[in-house]
Amino acid sequence: MAQAKPSTVHTESSFAQFLLDHSFLNPKEHTQLMAEVQGKLVDGNGQVGIQDIVKILLGQKLMSEEKVTQARAAFLNLPYIDLSKYNVPAEVINQIPEESRNFYTIVPFELQGNILKVAVVDPSNLQALEALEFLGQKQNVQIQLYVASASGIEALLGHKKNLTNVVGEALKDIQQKQEIEHTPLQVKDGKPEQQVLEDAPIIKIVDVILNNAVDANASDIHVEPSDNDVRIRYRIDGMLHTFLQLPKNVHSAIISRIKILSNLKIDEQRLPQDGRFHMDFGKRSVDFRVSTLPLMYGEKVVMRLLDKSSGVPTLDQLGIRGKALSWVTEDIKKPHGIFLITGPTGSGKSTTLYSILSLLNAPNVNIVTLEDPIEYFMEGVNQSQINPDIGLTFATGLRSILRQDPNVIMVGEIRDQETAELAVHAALTGHLVFSTLHTNNSVGAIPRLINMGIEPFLLAASMNMIMAQRLVRRLCESCRTPMEVTSIIEKEIRKELATTPADYVVGFDPKKLTLFAPKGCEKCGNTGYKGRMGIYEVLPMLTEIQEMIFAQAPAHTIYEATIKVGMITMKQDGIIKALRGETTLEEIIRVTTE
Repeated sequence: MAQAKPSTVHTESSFAQFLLDHSFLNPKEHTQLMAEVQGKLVDGNGQVGIQDIVKILLGQKLMSEEKVTQARAAFLNLPYIDLSKYNVPAEVINQIPEESRNFYTIVPFELQGNILKVAVVDPSNLQALEALEFLGQKQNVQIQLYVASASGIEALLGHKKNLTNVVGEALKDIQQKQEIEHTPLQVKDGKPEQQVLEDAPIIKIVDVILNNAVDANASDIHVEPSDNDVRIRYRIDGMLHTFLQLPKNVHSAIISRIKILSNLKIDEQRLPQDGRFHMDFGKRSVDFRVSTLPLMYGEKVVMRLLDKSSGVPTLDQLGIRGKALSWVTEDIKKPHGIFLITGPTGSGKSTTLYSILSLLNAPNVNIVTLEDPIEYFMEGVNQSQINPDIGLTFATGLRSILRQDPNVIMVGEIRDQETAELAVHAALTGHLVFSTLHTNNSVGAIPRLINMGIEPFLLAASMNMIMAQRLVRRLCESCRTPMEVTSIIEKEIRKELATTPADYVVGFDPKKLTLFAPKGCEKCGNTGYKGRMGIYEVLPMLTEIQEMIFAQAPAHTIYEATIKVGMITMKQDGIIKALRGETTLEEIIRVTTE
């Protein structure tokens, strides 16, 4: 077993001096500490250990708990680990039995091959060290010891206990109740059984699902029934991860609970339904947009999480840089015209629109939006949500907006000919219009709008800019690792860079290309990725492009012309960001392959 004990032994009496010598305490604070230590020596039995010194430091607020932990780790020549934001998989946590974790206040946080990294509060606890040594021999793993704060370990243990124990205890309660009543959980006579609605176990399970989705910064929650069980999955940074697998007999109760929160019809299980509800999690205010869909094995529910408390990112934070950023910032200053953002569902189009609107938001500007749904709430912006059930569509709403004396109009999506015609009319009559469209690239929006019935001369006159985008996972800066670039990959990259304007080729050495790979660490939950960013293709409506649209030139001809005026493709933008170490080449290929 590797590193099960401190590599260097110090006496407890030297810990206080160590804090002074290594600048953890200044002389005044050290004097205050020693005065307290002398008091304990007089009052006690003549012995003061490290634990006593730690209590004094925390009690007198001379050091924070994490700082004390760092000092203690350095004193014992052991590595320090901050577990406060660490997301540890259940299979790693369970490498050590729950009883041992709680009794010794230890927690495993990473498993690499046969090396198990374990955090402890008190590395001098011989019983804990012996237990770890026995565990290492039994499971044939090497234990690497790390020092963590008590609150960090307790928070992690409590978090996982909430996941496993709360759900486990809830399932036991449900099973016992069913055995007593000899009736399955179900909906009867169009009304949910009172036991289902009032049953604390079901409420606890749903609460755990929602709480942990928010903690994990998930964008969506999937509740999927199968023949034997119910799978709970989260979409984190664009990728789905299985979170829980529950027995099939609780499926109808969980769906009923979510429907009650969303104010949906509980007895309607044959038709899809849409709803929403709101919950507060500490300082975070989250809206849940709910969609149900009948499947072979029961209803599936997908919940989209909209964090209302999160701020709107800047264009630079989104990843719009170089000449593209200059074009965008210049274009949004125009008094009228259409600014169109294209891309598939979930590519971040709405977030980009909000970032632009935040730049335009001023007391002397009247901004009116039509959205489905309202994802961010912006002070000073008049936001309206469409409701097709009562006839409030994008088209009908846009007609009304034009009578609201707007300077800037944001239409969530151009879905039909009527909305497209109204948007063009609004742009030609002196309004700045922002909207989105589903096309594969920027140039693809031009034939799409023409096919919708927009005359080419009107399109050329009203369009200011078209921007296409995709979302890629951002590499964790703490653990990304350089990787060798093969000759085949280098050839392809240099082919793309050959047509890239020079002002984009910054932030890396073009002579020696380096790519990066995800590794995984405590800061990114061992995924190697942390957050997402955009890759963009920005097409300004320059005079030559307008003339080509007016002449109804083919899309591929327009695309070739845009490259000549300095536009870079999404693939080129992605490759540049991969060379800067912001994402991986695999991510770029994943989102740009058509």
